[in-house]
Amino acid sequence: MHKIIGLTGGIGSGKTTVARFIEEMGYPVYNSDTRAKDLVNESHDLKAAIIQLLGSQAYDENGLYDRKYVGSIVFSNDELLKQLNAIIHPAVNKDFHDWVKRQSREIIFKETALLFELKLNLQCDKSLLVTADESIRIKRVMDRDSKTYREVEKVIDNQMPERKKIRLADYVIENNSDMQHLRLSTEKIMTSLINDLHKI
Repeated sequence: MHKIIGLTGGIGSGKTTVARFIEEMGYPVYNSDTRAKDLVNESHDLKAAIIQLLGSQAYDENGLYDRKYVGSIVFSNDELLKQLNAIIHPAVNKDFHDWVKRQSREIIFKETALLFELKLNLQCDKSLLVTADESIRIKRVMDRDSKTYREVEKVIDNQMPERKKIRLADYVIENNSDMQHLRLSTEKIMTSLINDLHKI
């Protein structure tokens, strides 16, 4: 029987880096966001449903999902965003369960940005949140993605407030410092997490 740990964090928090550290420790990590990007291109059913919702412009001339175009429409329209999520998330969920069946390790991780927003933490044994001060997160994303301050702020505004996530999470890693500090914090939390899981 697998023990599933939900790994989450807002944009620019360092969630993906923590996921890499966990993989380096030998634990499988399913990246929901990456798989969603693959599935919108791989699945014909998903593609058809997205085109029906957003029109053929949702895919470019090469037939690939146009994230920039879709983002420009859905991030200013809550109802459309909900409808799009209602198409994509069940497909990702099914893909995750297929992935779980192929894993041999007892402890596995599900990395997803919307763990608490979609109440996916209720399907996990424990949850781990990576957090950082908002000003740090905004600067990281501006540097990484060449986005404006307002563009990053808009994405953050669409996510659950950090203080609420901190209350919901079983474990929290604060990532306001450098990479070495983040690695040490991850190792420390992993030791606590694994010890606690063995008690369940």
